[in-house]
Amino acid sequence: MNPHGSTDPGSGHHHIDIDWERMAAHLEAVGDVQLPVLRRTAARLRELLGPTRDVRRVLDIGSGPGVMACVFAEEFEGAEVVAVDGAPGLLDRVRARAERLGLGGRVSVRCAELPEDVVGGDRVGVDGPGTADLVWSGMALHHVGDQQAMVDGLARVVRPGGLLAVAEAGLPMRFLPRDIGIGKPGLQARLDAAGEHWFELMRAELPGSTDVIEDWPAMLGRAGLTDVGGFTTLLDVPAPLSAPARAFLSGHLTRARETVGEFLDDVDRTTLDVLLDPAAPEGVLRRPDAFLLSVGTVFTGVRPAR
Repeated sequence: MNPHGSTDPGSGHHHIDIDWERMAAHLEAVGDVQLPVLRRTAARLRELLGPTRDVRRVLDIGSGPGVMACVFAEEFEGAEVVAVDGAPGLLDRVRARAERLGLGGRVSVRCAELPEDVVGGDRVGVDGPGTADLVWSGMALHHVGDQQAMVDGLARVVRPGGLLAVAEAGLPMRFLPRDIGIGKPGLQARLDAAGEHWFELMRAELPGSTDVIEDWPAMLGRAGLTDVGGFTTLLDVPAPLSAPARAFLSGHLTRARETVGEFLDDVDRTTLDVLLDPAAPEGVLRRPDAFLLSVGTVFTGVRPAR
């Protein structure tokens, strides 16, 4: 699943409550916009696994609505792909998407909470989702209190010689010029700062929240993986955007308004409201200068063969 939820202000204390079911349509729109990147990522992971590796099973941990799970099913023909998530409504979308794409026979779902139902203690690979040749987690591990423990657990469910791939970090998405003609220039930089503040609050409220230097290659190495590395992904959709891309961007800004709006001043909140106004010529659904530019990072490691 992807980040961004809702904040509930009150008496100086902020409670972060992420309603994944409510976000389902937006999360699927995120995946649809990123499909070219996701397909290139799956192809790169196939290369890293090597031509002789028979990939029979893939786990997508924190799958959300299943966009990447279905991409894996397309890339690894004949493999079973298991989408693992804790939100039943998102898993319903996985099933529907897989059926729509003719992949229903190879994409299954598993309702499980992270981390306990996936990598909990002695139950790893027993009554959890089992083991796999490729274990993937995209933008989900930062929603677990102890990220190193989660990486350790995921490394244990990778089959010997298999691959763990984690998509985290990256750079904030850019989508408008610095000066957009309304409000104060530099809105996106302030949205980034507010988002970092929200992220800090979210992390602090997670059960078992543990501070860790987010050096993902080092974390994979501490989990006992070898051949640790990474690669960068680029989403570059120039202006003018298509209608689906504009709808995605509107959804992105709607989430930003809901999650970090209270951390912005009145001018920036008003600017966001104009950008979200479907009738406003300055809004993202109409303006000609909106684009999408995003850089992500995938970190990988191999479980040593016995």
